[in-house]
Amino acid sequence: MTKSNKYKQIFEDLSEKIQNGTYKTNTILPSENELTVLYSTSRETIRKALTLLAQKGLIQKLRGKGSLVLDVSRMNFPISGLVSFKELQSSMGRDDIETTVHEFGLLKAGSSLSSIFEVAYNTEIWNVVRSRRIQGERIILDKSYFLKAEVPLLTKETCENSIYEYLENELELPIDFAKKEIVVEECTDEDRRYLDLDDYDHVVVVKNYVHLKDAKLFEYTESRHRLDKFRFVDFARRKH
Repeated sequence: MTKSNKYKQIFEDLSEKIQNGTYKTNTILPSENELTVLYSTSRETIRKALTLLAQKGLIQKLRGKGSLVLDVSRMNFPISGLVSFKELQSSMGRDDIETTVHEFGLLKAGSSLSSIFEVAYNTEIWNVVRSRRIQGERIILDKSYFLKAEVPLLTKETCENSIYEYLENELELPIDFAKKEIVVEECTDEDRRYLDLDDYDHVVVVKNYVHLKDAKLFEYTESRHRLDKFRFVDFARRKH
């Protein structure tokens, strides 16, 4: 094991132990000195591994106390970024997520969608409803709509994999920016049908309005999340 990647291997080992419950939520990891002995390495290498754990949302460094293990049953969802679910899954190194497509096809825009997209009634729009199963529970429901004028062809297989990979790599759509709204809403019959709500009667809803480089809105998605499983994160810096 070389010095250049030893901290990554230590990170992976600690990450696995946090994920499998060896180090439990709200407990303190062994100290830097203890980890130095445990892994037969330098304190600098341990600090790099702990920094990576903190960046991945697995621990919180507390001055004078050590590294607190965070609740990994919650997933961190960035507010300001524009990333696909598959990219998010990959960045967190999770392989326990399953996607199920419940509804797929074209529909004619009614009053609500025609208003959102600012298009005429009966404009053709792709409708995709998918649930995300994480650690055996369905806790996200994504309801996505795409203008057929911008996305001429879409398949169920693509929706089961990564729509954004297809849009950018195959269709070469210049996806640029999104406006997001976050609200808490009462559960709908659809939520109850496709999610394991665990007696919760409200969901967190993230509404994404996604635009192309010419500022045209081509996608509207509602991501509906079970309340107890998610935290939404952002990074802010005060201007000086």
